[in-house]
Amino acid sequence: MTTISVVTGANSGIGRATAIHLAAQGHVVFGTVRSLDKAGKLLAMATAAGVDINLVELDVASDESVRDGFADILRATDGIVDVLVNNAGVGGNAVVEECPPSVHLEVMNVNLCGAVRCLQQVLPGMRQRGQGTIINVTSVVGRLAALAQSPYVASKWALEGLSEELAQEVAPFGVRVVIIEPGITKSAIFAKNLDMPNDTGAYDDAYRRMFQMYAAGLAHATDPFEVGKLIHHVITTDRPQLRYAVSCGAKELIDGRAAITDEQWTALGAAADDDAYYAGFRAAFGLDLTDLG
Repeated sequence: MTTISVVTGANSGIGRATAIHLAAQGHVVFGTVRSLDKAGKLLAMATAAGVDINLVELDVASDESVRDGFADILRATDGIVDVLVNNAGVGGNAVVEECPPSVHLEVMNVNLCGAVRCLQQVLPGMRQRGQGTIINVTSVVGRLAALAQSPYVASKWALEGLSEELAQEVAPFGVRVVIIEPGITKSAIFAKNLDMPNDTGAYDDAYRRMFQMYAAGLAHATDPFEVGKLIHHVITTDRPQLRYAVSCGAKELIDGRAAITDEQWTALGAAADDDAYYAGFRAAFGLDLTDLG
């Protein structure tokens, strides 16, 4: 039986790799993009892989756009969606003091509410059929509150909590919920995520250390097709987990944060200089932020 899968944010990074990989495994894939005009690379990569991706123009930040886009999908599939991969998302850099509530709301509208909009379109059918899988792509920063990314961290923690709740709510109906927690994965999101709204100048250390973490990570970033392969595994496994950490640094960061106390975490932020911070980070997480490849 053919599996019908919807992947949001399919135009780049994890979404594009997942859409192509699932199609290569025989899924009928609908990939959502905000603009069909900008889907050239996705289509070229799909052609090179010998697969077809059904493109749907859809903006997860808009109630109307999501309703219209999923109406098109459900018409094309006789109302059936077996798998939803909620991948669409945006980044957001800012320390808490200097991040306007409007920015928190903007990022939350995409990263949290966008996922809710999409899953609400497919859950009724999954519930009635007694099967289906919803995969929410969060982030390692949904488990560890990384510096100077207040809106992004808040949105991913929120999606983690919502996903954990949802997993219990839909379990009686045979619907599975899976959380994918990527570390640093090759993606265009990093090139677009260079904001440093340091209005007071008081948070130079936080921004510098945050960018250093990503610079070190990008030097060893994971190919997004590795995430796509994991997503295919979680769809097909008969021993599903709720959470899966994947990509560069994810397991180290999640396990390391669980192993240290809240007081140790807070003390790390108070490091007197960068060398002390990087040494403390290495001791806690086993990751060298000075390793730029």
